[in-house]
Amino acid sequence: MYLAGQVDADRYLEGWPMRISAELTDLCAAPNGARDRQLLIGALVTVFENTAGWAFVQAADGYVGYVKAADLGDPLNPTHFVGTVATHVYEQEDFKSANTYSLPFGARITVIDERRKFFETNIGFVPKSHLRELNRPFSDPATVAQLHFGVPYLWGGNSSRGIDCSGLITAGLAACDIACPGDSDMQRDTLGTAFDGEYQRGDLVFWEGHVGMMVDEETLIHANAHHMATAYEPIARAILRIAAQDGGPVLARKRL
Repeated sequence: MYLAGQVDADRYLEGWPMRISAELTDLCAAPNGARDRQLLIGALVTVFENTAGWAFVQAADGYVGYVKAADLGDPLNPTHFVGTVATHVYEQEDFKSANTYSLPFGARITVIDERRKFFETNIGFVPKSHLRELNRPFSDPATVAQLHFGVPYLWGGNSSRGIDCSGLITAGLAACDIACPGDSDMQRDTLGTAFDGEYQRGDLVFWEGHVGMMVDEETLIHANAHHMATAYEPIARAILRIAAQDGGPVLARKRL
């Protein structure tokens, strides 16, 4: 019923909550279709339909699509998120034990017990220094973006395994508990306030189909197909290069 008036359908369901149980899963435009975005373990979704191994879901940011039904689990409330570029989950309270999961930045899990160097979680043991309480978000989105420096570019990617331009902005803002839509055009329409004058750290710069974040008054960080990675680039050079490659002019500059 929630999607009535937003999505065309023959019927509408109330939906039920579940969480992503896979390390990382694609949110697809159709069953077995192209990837639109990605969801990390612990992400809350509302499931509206589950058929033929695929579930039609809505993510917390409002994005809808299909995920593999096998990648869904019970809606256990997470307590912590991965606050480093990545971490491993171990079978035992011992870094020499088998690692059962490899989690990217932002993955959400539930801490059950605290040990000397590890947290016991719902999926195994994680180094304490790699987790951050959900009620202790980051304060600077640019710091989170910089944590992703060098991450390979991936169209529709939303993690430190592979990320695209809007995914990088989503990662930075979500880690700071700032609501952020999934695509760059929606980000341009809803985030921040337009400004003139010098750039500041954390400012967003938008082109048609692309976005980056300033780390200082002269330097942009952005996940882009030119470098095939999350890279730093002088903003003046980026503006000239993107225009020369038919990416067009800057459409908006927004201050959070």
